[in-house]
Amino acid sequence: MVIGLSHYLVVAAILFTIGVLGIFLNRKNVIIILMCLELILLSVNINFVAFATHMGDLAGQVFALFILTVAAAEAAVGLAILVVYFRNRGDIAVEDVNLMKG
Repeated sequence: MVIGLSHYLVVAAILFTIGVLGIFLNRKNVIIILMCLELILLSVNINFVAFATHMGDLAGQVFALFILTVAAAEAAVGLAILVVYFRNRGDIAVEDVNLMKG
């Protein structure tokens, strides 16, 4: 059995769907929302690398490296904000984030 481009696209579509459904179905836990966002970015990376290999070009793989860098920075900054927010409030709830306006 040969694994082709369509197999990678199906896996990426499944990961993207799980990520979007996770964001829409779970709006209470910020950590799960960040994890679902990472799943969406992973599915985009899979698409970039699959198309780059299919076309014989390295541009998709370079974009995937940039996306991985941005995703790592986003996760680090997001988790740091969550830790500070948890220390101040004692709870991580999405509903109470609008209280931080000021």
